[in-house]
Amino acid sequence: MCGRFAMDAKTDELIQQFVADGGKPEDWWKDFHGSYSIAPTDDAVIVRDRGEGRTLELVRWDWQKPANRPKGAPIINARIEKLDTGFWLPAFTAARCVVPMRGYFEWTGEKGDKTPHYLHCDGLLAAAGLTWSMELPNGERSRCMVVVTREARDAGGEVHDRMPAFLTPDAMDAWLEPVKLDRGDRDGMLSLLDGASAEVAATITQYVVDRKVNNSRKVDAADPSVIAPAVVS
Repeated sequence: MCGRFAMDAKTDELIQQFVADGGKPEDWWKDFHGSYSIAPTDDAVIVRDRGEGRTLELVRWDWQKPANRPKGAPIINARIEKLDTGFWLPAFTAARCVVPMRGYFEWTGEKGDKTPHYLHCDGLLAAAGLTWSMELPNGERSRCMVVVTREARDAGGEVHDRMPAFLTPDAMDAWLEPVKLDRGDRDGMLSLLDGASAEVAATITQYVVDRKVNNSRKVDAADPSVIAPAVVS
């Protein structure tokens, strides 16, 4: 995890929950009408604060690979255990964000016969994220993000050994604070994130959904039945 998630909330709901400024929705919301199946390299909404209050932004779920890393699947997650190391350190220190989610997907079973599970709680989830600017294959620059993950707990652990590191409201306030973290601050932030994400994990439940979500290229991401419990025949 995390390899796919749902985020169907509209601007008003996001502002109400995350106390964010909608910015100029016409600049980004016209290209995003909510999705029940956000996949790697898709655009997704983040919340961040650059010192002038929280804003909503539409960014690419992706991260630029270092030159010595082989080509292949995009980088979409940052392990909490690695945040304070060289590769993730600049973003963890100064470019933290929140990735709102309605819920996320995990799979069980063998390749070619995967069963999708939808994990969620009662309201929107606030996943810890990192954001940066990356160069796209066409040479253009784009704002991107990754989701921070941790060892799974509770419902997540029944399906997969990793899950997003979710934030409580108090932890989200600290995570989004637009300050650079020194060594001691980073230790404290990691401890806060570990505790908060374990607390939120205890509220998450899961159920099996229709296998139509398995193919990210063919599924209708605007179809709310994607996150409905599967019909057992």
